[in-house]
Amino acid sequence: MRDIKVDSALWRSSLLPEGIVERWLVADGAQVTTGAPVAAVRIEDALHEITAPADGVLTIRAKANAVVDPGSVLAEIR
Repeated sequence: MRDIKVDSALWRSSLLPEGIVERWLVADGAQVTTGAPVAAVRIEDALHEITAPADGVLTIRAKANAVVDPGSVLAEIR
């Protein structure tokens, strides 16, 4: 199992301590491949694409519009 996390480096130039899961680009339970975009996270005015770190089946842990902190687990891949 691999976690999909929000990279804390995305907050380097941000004044806000949190971001928002803008949307999921794939459905819960979908098969994903390494490097494929799976979610979009908004930090201040910037929208960041989150990619899958491995091949497998996606299980979403943070729903769309959820508030997330640096390093938060968004989903798991099994």
